[in-house]
Amino acid sequence: MRGKIVKGIAGFYYVNTGRTGIYECKAKGVFRKKNLKPLVGEDVEIEVVHEADKEGNIVELLPRKNALIRPAVANIDQALVIFSIKKPEPNLNLLDRFLVMMERQGIDTIICFNKTDTASQEECERLRDIYGKSGYRVFLTSAGQKSGIEEIKKALHGKTTTVAGPSGVGKSTLINGLQDGTVMETGKISEKIERGKHTTRHSELIMLDADSYIMDTPGFTSLSVAEIPEGELGQYFPEFVRFEPDCRFQGCAHINEPDCAVKQAVLEGQISKERYENYKILYGESKERRRY
Repeated sequence: MRGKIVKGIAGFYYVNTGRTGIYECKAKGVFRKKNLKPLVGEDVEIEVVHEADKEGNIVELLPRKNALIRPAVANIDQALVIFSIKKPEPNLNLLDRFLVMMERQGIDTIICFNKTDTASQEECERLRDIYGKSGYRVFLTSAGQKSGIEEIKKALHGKTTTVAGPSGVGKSTLINGLQDGTVMETGKISEKIERGKHTTRHSELIMLDADSYIMDTPGFTSLSVAEIPEGELGQYFPEFVRFEPDCRFQGCAHINEPDCAVKQAVLEGQISKERYENYKILYGESKERRRY
C-alpha cells in the first residue's frame, strides 16, 4: 500500500494512504542500516501490521522530487519563510541564510513579514523594498488581526509549501489563520525576551484544500552556509545576476575587485546595501571554513 508521510514524531510516521486513512508506522531497520531517514512529505510503501488499529511498517521510500535537511522535508514546491517586523526584530542575516539555502536547492521562496500592527508604514515598506528589489515575493501580514491572510492563501494554492521561521514571529497563529479551524498550539510570547516558546516539535503536512498543502516545521535559530564554496555563493543572490556580466573580471567575488558592477549597483541603490553586507559576511564564513 502506498501513501504520503504527513507527520513524523518520536520514531513514528503517520502515513496518509487516501481512502483507507492514516496509518501509524515505524521504519524498517534496513533504513537505519543504510542511514536513511524518512521525511515528512515522503511518498512511501507500507505493509499493514494491524488493520483495525491502523498500524504498519514503512518498507520502501519512493523516489523524491527534492529533499531539504533543514527544515527536514521532501517533495515540496516552494518555501514560505516568516519573520516578524517587531517583537522580535527581524534577523535579516538569518533570513538571507535561509534564502541562500533555498536558492541552492532551486526552491522558490515567498517571504512574509508578520505583525504589521506593531510597526510603522515606513518600517514595513523598507523591508518590502529590500527583498522586492532582490526578486522575492513579499507579503506583509498581521496574523493576530487576520490582515493579509487571503493574499498568502492565493500564493499557496495548488502547491506543497514548507513553512519556516524563528520562534516568536507568529508562525503558528498565521498557519492557524490559513485553515478553517485552529489545530496548532500557539504558545505565549515571553514579554521579557519577546520571543515565543518553541511549540512546534515536529514537521507536519497540513491540507489547506484538495490541491494545497503546507508543511509546518520547527523554528530555527541558526543556519550555516559554510559548506558552500565562496566562489559559488554569489549565484544564490538573484539580484547579482543582472550586473555580474558587467564586472571587469570573470568570476568576480564582488568583494575587493576593481570595476565590480555589483558593488556599483549597491552604491546606486539598485541592490540592497543590507543584502550585500550579509553577502560579505557569508562569503567570509565560507572562505574561513575552506582554510581548514
